[in-house]
Amino acid sequence: MIYRRFGKTGLAMPVLSFGCMRSMHAWPDDPAKSIPTTAQRQLTAIVEEALVHGITHIETAQGYGSSERQLGTILTNLPRRSYLLQTKAPPRSDPEDFTASVLQSLERLRVDRLDLLAIHGINDHRTLWQSCRKNGCLAAARRLQDRGIIDHIGFSGHAPLEVIRAAVEHEEDGGFDYLNLHWYYIFDVNRPAIEAAAARDMGIFIISPTDKGGHLHSPSKPLRELTSPLSPMLFNDFWCLQQPGICTISIGASAPEHFAEHLRVLPLLEQQSTPLLDGIDGRLRLAMAEATGTERPDAHWLRMPSWDNAPGLINLSMVIWLYNLLRGWGMKDYAKARYRMLGRGSSWVPGNHAGSTAAVDFSGISTNAAMTSGELRKLLIKAHRALN
Repeated sequence: MIYRRFGKTGLAMPVLSFGCMRSMHAWPDDPAKSIPTTAQRQLTAIVEEALVHGITHIETAQGYGSSERQLGTILTNLPRRSYLLQTKAPPRSDPEDFTASVLQSLERLRVDRLDLLAIHGINDHRTLWQSCRKNGCLAAARRLQDRGIIDHIGFSGHAPLEVIRAAVEHEEDGGFDYLNLHWYYIFDVNRPAIEAAAARDMGIFIISPTDKGGHLHSPSKPLRELTSPLSPMLFNDFWCLQQPGICTISIGASAPEHFAEHLRVLPLLEQQSTPLLDGIDGRLRLAMAEATGTERPDAHWLRMPSWDNAPGLINLSMVIWLYNLLRGWGMKDYAKARYRMLGRGSSWVPGNHAGSTAAVDFSGISTNAAMTSGELRKLLIKAHRALN
């Protein structure tokens, strides 16, 4: 395993982490006695496989159903110094509720200390305020740190770039020590947040690079051909870990064998084989440009208004991005799956889809969008037909 300094925390972080969202028995936090023996044995095998390969960072969350409770049973049999443990707790309006939830996590995990705690779900300005206001959740976490219960404090979320940047740049109560961030080859919009975090010596942890990074466990045929001789999954791992400031990426393993393909990135990192990356990147850009007129699927993202300021509350940036992924790299299943989440109030995928395009006036945004209102309307209608 390759280890990197996790920013100002000083922790030796493996470049591959074990993320537990997909390995829990069930989404409800059921009592331990209701968890089947087979499910517990499976998670035990996954943890053991991770540790055998030096994947010493175990990352879970209160929101991952039975995960904390299942891990607690396993961790009692492991030397505490053999792993780094992270869980995540959502921000609350009442910081005392937040504190109580963290203490409950320690009970479920059967530990008396967390190496890492993330405030989970800074997705908008409201949750940013809950976390960072005077005497808010970050201040509450620092008090737990003073008691020796937490070593380091970070945050995670699906927020727009401006909210992520605000959290990265927050300084009261010591600011944040690290962040869990969505950033992948197919989605480069959050790069400024990475640069800002690296400048502040924050640990940077890329979450869900395989699933959120494009359903790379079941990639499209065009994507497989364009990333050859690497698999799309391995290419994305390599791409992420080559970027300055990135310390680790998560592997959402639900079976012991799911680590194997990711472990193939280790010799690539040792070789520093950037020509291979550059060649694949060039092919991907050419295919995207031929299909869409732009080399990057997210090139338009920051030119569009945010969904809550857009006509019809349409998430223009996401709709066009998903349509570009479909047209340029054949990512039909991923694009359709994400498109279906629009209009359902998801903090991950906010705003509406483009179904109301015919009744919406886009004239006010056509200049920034680098296309006429008529061109934008036609593009959105085509996107809706292809993705709906």
